[in-house]
Amino acid sequence: MNQKNKVRVALVVPHIFLHRDILPNVIFSPGVLALELANNLSNDEIDVTLFSPGPIDVNIPNINVDMSYFETELAARNDTYLDLLKKHPFVFVSLARQVQSELIAKAYTAANNDNFDIVHIYTNEEDIALPFAKLCNKPVVFTHHDPFNFLIKYKNNFPKYKDLNWISLSLAQRLGMPSDTNWVSNIYHGLNKKDYKIISKPKNDYIAYLGRIIEPKGVKLAIDAVKRYNQTAKNPLKLKIAGKHYADESKDNYWKTQIENELSETIEYVGFIKNKEEKNKFLGNAKALIIPSLFEEPFGMVMIESLACGTPIIGLNSGAIPEIINNKNGILVKKSESKELVIEGLNKAIKDINKINRLDCRKDFENRFTLEQMCRNYASTYKQLAKN
Repeated sequence: MNQKNKVRVALVVPHIFLHRDILPNVIFSPGVLALELANNLSNDEIDVTLFSPGPIDVNIPNINVDMSYFETELAARNDTYLDLLKKHPFVFVSLARQVQSELIAKAYTAANNDNFDIVHIYTNEEDIALPFAKLCNKPVVFTHHDPFNFLIKYKNNFPKYKDLNWISLSLAQRLGMPSDTNWVSNIYHGLNKKDYKIISKPKNDYIAYLGRIIEPKGVKLAIDAVKRYNQTAKNPLKLKIAGKHYADESKDNYWKTQIENELSETIEYVGFIKNKEEKNKFLGNAKALIIPSLFEEPFGMVMIESLACGTPIIGLNSGAIPEIINNKNGILVKKSESKELVIEGLNKAIKDINKINRLDCRKDFENRFTLEQMCRNYASTYKQLAKN
């Protein structure tokens, strides 16, 4: 296919975290996914340009907006971006929204000038882009990374735009939108096969939890389940908790009231894991990953990271978790209003998890959740939209 027949895609990631001065210091899976997508989508049929608030390291063209007024404010306060976010979140968000609005306007204008065939608004600030999408004379498609009804600013807004083009992350995520929403694709996330590998002789002496330490993620349930298991186990297991808690940054007291006082020789907090190598080691040496989410997970990246390491998953049947866990790669536990039944279900799953073959976990990852497959699915969607 020659150059003039390529589908030209503006991949727009308006979240302020997509900036080389911010992204390495935050948990922002959508941003990491966006970079993987940007770096691997372009081929003989697709040509991609990444629109991001600040400069970011990619191997394709990267278009940004003027952030000088934001930087002037930081300099006057002698703050970094994250300093300002912690100290004055309202100021930070106000400046960020201005940046996001300018970025989206820039992408729509470029499409209207026939520089692009498709505009893909990717990540959770797409609510700014919704009202103006019909002013763009090229197809605009949206990917959202939270449940659609998770926050008030989403659930009161998104249904008004159900007729736009939407890509879901899972079939479960669709349940947060009206039944007649215009879904153009369902595309699962994917990972680069080279970034994760099976550890040949895993330690196998702990259960891993990896994610934000907040109540909807059910971390306390994981603690209670491992403690229950250890009451009768010949070989007790540790629970190793990795992730970010918010005790010093918000009014969320979940860490202080529910988690911190449970830490012991068998319940260990290992902190925030920043890079893929550490994550591979942490997940790959675990007997299992536990994901006892109480809210409707729209996907759950940590699950496919675990499968890529050959580590089976124990999860509650919330949201998209049943779309990822099957009887070959882990054990699903039924949610219940009874905390006791949930803890006992997780305990039983820990006892049975040795029945899951680690090679089968890796094979399932390679069959369903690779970066190559994700990119193929996006490319197919773009080509179809460009024809319409």
